[in-house]
Formats: sequence, structure tokens, C-alpha cells
Amino acid sequence: MTKPAASRTDSPRKDVYSRVTERIVADLERGVRPWFKPWNAGHAAGRITRPLRHNGLPYSGINVLLLWSEAVARGFAAPIWMTFKQTLDLGAHVRKGETGSLVVYAGSLHRHETDDSGEDVERAIPFMKGYTVFNVEQIEGLPEHYHAPASPVLDPVERIAHAEAFVAATGADIRHGGNQAYYAGGSDHVQMPSFACFRDAESYYATLTHELTHWTRHATRLDRDFGRKRWGDEGYAVEELVAELGSAFLAADLGIAPEPREDHAAYIASWLKVLKGDTRAIVSAAAHAQRAADFLHALQPDAAPASIGDTDADHGAAPRAA
Repeated sequence: MTKPAASRTDSPRKDVYSRVTERIVADLERGVRPWFKPWNAGHAAGRITRPLRHNGLPYSGINVLLLWSEAVARGFAAPIWMTFKQTLDLGAHVRKGETGSLVVYAGSLHRHETDDSGEDVERAIPFMKGYTVFNVEQIEGLPEHYHAPASPVLDPVERIAHAEAFVAATGADIRHGGNQAYYAGGSDHVQMPSFACFRDAESYYATLTHELTHWTRHATRLDRDFGRKRWGDEGYAVEELVAELGSAFLAADLGIAPEPREDHAAYIASWLKVLKGDTRAIVSAAAHAQRAADFLHALQPDAAPASIGDTDADHGAAPRAA
């Protein structure tokens, strides 16, 4: 039996938030946004998707960014990941010398305390822990479907029609005209240039889902406010990061692969400033982006009662088995 090699994520005494932040900051400092194009057409499950668990359930929140980043950095085409124990349960083994990748889950410890009035109260103490997973390309002896080659690509017109239906189902007030894309909070509408102004359909829908993520921050929806006072301040940078991640999550869900927008490169410096000043900022931004994506999915006519994917470190839910 092969023992798991020492993971790059096993640094002692370093908290999970710092490890997550260091990984994202390293990517951004190289000018790489790990939420863009971290997929490959060479695997049946990997054309455009969130990272998947061994059972096919998608990851969500910060774990999407962590595993997309790993896939890009290490050249993995397959989006499927599993723990060392899950590998053994499937009768397979991790190749000798392979190193694992960090994912996290969040939960709460509940403690009973006595308040100032002498009443017994329950207090929730949030925590986040990391654990290690391996990509299926690092594993030998798995059932064949874990390494299945890609099937023919779906008709792109069909996929864009699906994106159009998704956007329409949100009920957002979307107006077209001018040469700028933005969400106007005062009038609660999304402004978009005309479709013909974009170099391709996927860029149009990526921009639109970015603005729809902003749209979810309205007080009647998710009531998201990071203390924005003026253009370019820290609250503005955090909201832009949430919209950037929300758009990336939705692009993966809708099956579109946009190129990075040039104007977003200007935000990298402001994101780095926020992330270096607060090791929990990227986890929080990913959680807000996940909530925004879940909110927009819930507006669909065929919406499932539960949110997409797992909870992990996304909503502070109790940890679940990997």
C-alpha cells in the first residue's frame, strides 16, 4: 500500500486562511487569475466545470478557486479530486511521490455559556480546517469512467441559448446602449453595451453575469455592503472581486469559456492590497460570490431546493465527509 506523500499543504503552525490566501496572492502576483479557463477539453468531465468530488458532486466557494489554481499550475485536464482514503476505497492507489492539494471545510463549535443575566446561552464558534485531495491523474487503478475521454462538444448555439434563458429568468432590469457595462444601484438596473459590441457571445454573457452578481447586492436581495464610499476604495475592490468570482462560477455552471476582460487587469493591484491586509478576505469574497450564484440559480424555473455544490468553507455550514 502506498502511503500518501507529504503534501505541500502540510506546513505546521500556519493557519488555513493564510495558506489559502498565499496561494491566491501568488497567482495574482504572476498576473494569473485562477478562476479563468482552468479546464481542458481532454476529459469527459472537464470541458467547462467546477472541480468535482469523487462522487460527481461539485465543489463550491473557495475550494473552486483552490482546485482551479492547482489544475492550471500542474496541468491537470481532469476536474475530479478525491482523498487518499477514497482512493483506497475504490481499490486504487496514489502514485508514489505525488503531492496532494489543499481544500477546506468550515463548521461551528457550539458552546453553552452563562450570559450577564444568568441565562444559559449557546454560542457558535466558527472554524475552518484544511484537508488534502489528489487529482485522478495522480491515481492509478481507478475505474475507467474517471479517465473517460471527452465526448463531442455540444452545439455552441444551444449553450448560449441556455445562458440567455438563465439571464431572462432572473427578472433583472437589463438595458442596452452606450459603451459601458455596469450595475446602477439607484435605479436598480444593469446597463450593457449592445450584443454586437462584444467580440463573441461568451464575452457578452460573462460580462452580463458579472453585472448580475453586482445586482444581487441590492438591499432587497442579498443586501451586500462592504462599506463602499467612493470609486476605487477597499469596499469597491472587494465588491469587484466578488463579482469577478461570481461571474467565473456562473460561467462554469452555464458552460461558457470567456477570455479575461482587459479592464479587470487594473483591479489586480487593489485585490492584492486587500488580500495581503486580511488573510480571510479571499475566503469571504468566495463565499459571497457563491451566495450570489446560488441566489441567481434559485430564480430559475427548475431550481433545485438546495444550493449548487457542497458547503465546505462557503456558508459556514457544519463539515461533511469528503
